[in-house]
Amino acid sequence: MHDIRAIRDNPELYEAAWAAKGNSGRVAEILALDAKLRAAQTAGQAAQAERNDASKKIGQAKAQKNEDEAQRLMAQVEALKTTLAEQAEAERAAGEALRNLLAALPNIPFPDVPKGADEHDNVEVRRWGEPFAISNPRDHVDIGEGLGLVDFEAAARMSGARFTVLKGQLARLERAIGQFMLDLQTQEHGYTEVSPPLLVNDAAAYGTDKLPKFAEDLFQTTDGRWLIPTAEVPLTSLVMGQIVAEEELPMRVTALTPCFRSEAGASGRDTRGMIRQHQFYKVELVSITTPDQSEAEHERMVNCAETVLKRLELPFRTMLLCTGDMGFGARKTYDLEVWLPSQGKYREISSCSNCGDFQARRMDARCKKAGEKGTRYVHSLNGSGLAVGRTLVAIMENYQDEGGRIAIPQALHPYLPGLTHIGGAA
Repeated sequence: MHDIRAIRDNPELYEAAWAAKGNSGRVAEILALDAKLRAAQTAGQAAQAERNDASKKIGQAKAQKNEDEAQRLMAQVEALKTTLAEQAEAERAAGEALRNLLAALPNIPFPDVPKGADEHDNVEVRRWGEPFAISNPRDHVDIGEGLGLVDFEAAARMSGARFTVLKGQLARLERAIGQFMLDLQTQEHGYTEVSPPLLVNDAAAYGTDKLPKFAEDLFQTTDGRWLIPTAEVPLTSLVMGQIVAEEELPMRVTALTPCFRSEAGASGRDTRGMIRQHQFYKVELVSITTPDQSEAEHERMVNCAETVLKRLELPFRTMLLCTGDMGFGARKTYDLEVWLPSQGKYREISSCSNCGDFQARRMDARCKKAGEKGTRYVHSLNGSGLAVGRTLVAIMENYQDEGGRIAIPQALHPYLPGLTHIGGAA
């Protein structure tokens, strides 16, 4: 959600940002609705004041036995009741239209975000590691099916496309990856582990900017709840409607959960394999901060996500997304892209975003400094630390050998005692 006062004060900034994403002319609509809303509020307040004054004078007229004046004033009060109802309806309609319009418009990028139209205009910040020298690399589908540990056909029979059945050592490896990530973020990076609900209500989905714009990308239950597309939704919603003491911030929380996405806008993309699934596991990182902490917290979060890839010794690069490629709720986003030998390119494995106060305004999450009366909206940040399925894919492809086995990264050995290769001795 956006601050209407900021739009009034700097309309050119908002118009330029929204026009770049195909939403030109929205500022004029917003200011027109804002003017209607304020006019209705002003008219309603004036009518209420007039009604209060007339009501007071009715008693005075009756005390003076001036029945004609009392009757005139009572007629005036009755007419003002109609005016008040009309202005209240005008205020409600303008307010609802304004809220709906503001809720449908994306966040405004920070000034240091590079301008651009799409992923081709993203900026590489750094890269780590050298791509593995693998002759004739096979993709994860061929590797997994060759080992007899991935079954896409069984998944399709029971659930349809974009689902996977993992078996035996590969299922163990997936579980180990998630546990390793969670332990790293909680034991070394100071995140508090949370086991959140996997179903949320409209308020939580709206507050984290998933509704109304992305309803088709979510799965909804018969009782109106939503399956979480990422643990960002319940983790950020921990502060929904709350006033948090600034002394307790930053608040850092993490969760390893299943995630569910309809992939409504991904028709024809990554249909082979496990890159884009309806159901997958992910370790999510969420930070709640004061406005002055959020930029530094964002850089810290990116480092926490990068550390996972470094420990697993997977080559990656860090990209700063341009204005045209950023997500709806973000003010600044870094993507981590891991090297996939079979594709000969880097693919996204984590996205870390600073949302500023965009989500906080939607869910009314504030902070307050001890001894001060005023409150201010918190800033919320979220990132993948990491997507477990895509990490599994990266390990399968980067650690494959010519015999069809998968070597297990050293960092995962404590989680898989006695196992050094998938396809090797248990």
